Amino acid sequence: MRKQLIVVMTLVVAIGFILVGIAAKTFASPGPKLSIAMRSHAVCAAAKPGYAACKAEQVDVQQGSGLAPNAATASGYGPADLKSAYKLNTAAGAGQTVAIVDAFDDPKAEADLAVYRSHFGLPACTTANGCFRKVNQSGGTTYPPANTGWAEEISLDIDMVSAICPNCHILLVEATDNSFNNLAASVNTAVKLGAKIVSNSYGGSEVSNEQALASSYKHAGVLITASSGDRSFSAGAQIPAAFNTVVAVGGTSLTKATNSRGWSEKAWSGAGSGCSKFITKPSWQHDTKCAKRTIADVSAVADPNTGVAVYDSFNVGGWLVFGGTSVSAPVIAAVYALAGNATTVKAASTLYSHTANLFDVVGGKNGTCGNYLCTAVKGYDGPTGLGSPNGTGAF
Repeated sequence: MRKQLIVVMTLVVAIGFILVGIAAKTFASPGPKLSIAMRSHAVCAAAKPGYAACKAEQVDVQQGSGLAPNAATASGYGPADLKSAYKLNTAAGAGQTVAIVDAFDDPKAEADLAVYRSHFGLPACTTANGCFRKVNQSGGTTYPPANTGWAEEISLDIDMVSAICPNCHILLVEATDNSFNNLAASVNTAVKLGAKIVSNSYGGSEVSNEQALASSYKHAGVLITASSGDRSFSAGAQIPAAFNTVVAVGGTSLTKATNSRGWSEKAWSGAGSGCSKFITKPSWQHDTKCAKRTIADVSAVADPNTGVAVYDSFNVGGWLVFGGTSVSAPVIAAVYALAGNATTVKAASTLYSHTANLFDVVGGKNGTCGNYLCTAVKGYDGPTGLGSPNGTGAF
């Protein structure tokens, strides 16, 4: 009897292990969409005053799965997902140039872009066919030193422009370093070289003399986007997003749903928001909790838990998954390119008069302020602004 009992107990334990293993395998399957908790890290170090950090958050591992940070196949959202989520006609955009401003050099930028576009069936974008151009902050081809973190940021930026506007041209301007002086000079170079849309996926703390940089982010007939930040409401407003001449882009968590849209969004807990200390409130902002400029204006996916696929091979090698408002800033820049109105809109003002053409993001928060500055509510709020794209009508 004792032997029989031992046999039965052994079988029960064995079956238990088998069932746990099956459950773990099912839970661990990464698939093309990410829906469970992630561990991620900022690819750029925190910046000292006068310098900026990029706003890219790279997923390290899918919790419980053992998924390596660099994979042989793409995981995360791709172009078709973003097109579907934001109801975009990605066949538009021909003749538009989106400039990407970042620091340091990505020696593999063009080669990695080719892998991303080929994988997702997008048309080639190369120096040879005139679609891609890389310059330094003076417009030349002597590039700055390479940097692994900023190279990941560059790959993220050019991949997101490609995903949203595959017919756009891409101008990559690489600043000598991540100082605001050199990044601002790079924005000026992008405009000088003909870009009508400039994306900036970086930011730094506000400083009392920041107005000295403001003119670089104000150009007639040029639309400029900037990341709102990745350290939540508690981090405060950042520049260049705080400048009232740019479109400050917040972040959402984007998931598939069974509703009529097919997707749902809520505020991403890491999205930056808040009140500027120094920048005047623009005439088109009417929220009541900030006497000066309020961040953000509009938003798109930024949560690493619902991140996007990116290909980067400089010192990392493979397919990566990214979140951060470094995703949302180039996405919104490329939406403006699809709309083709960048030369006629004035900063974010058009958004505030076309809210019916945005998905109002309700739910989620990025802090504990107790009001709309850190909680996504109906209408305007800090983390998501006026909402996310519903086609290009608001742009």
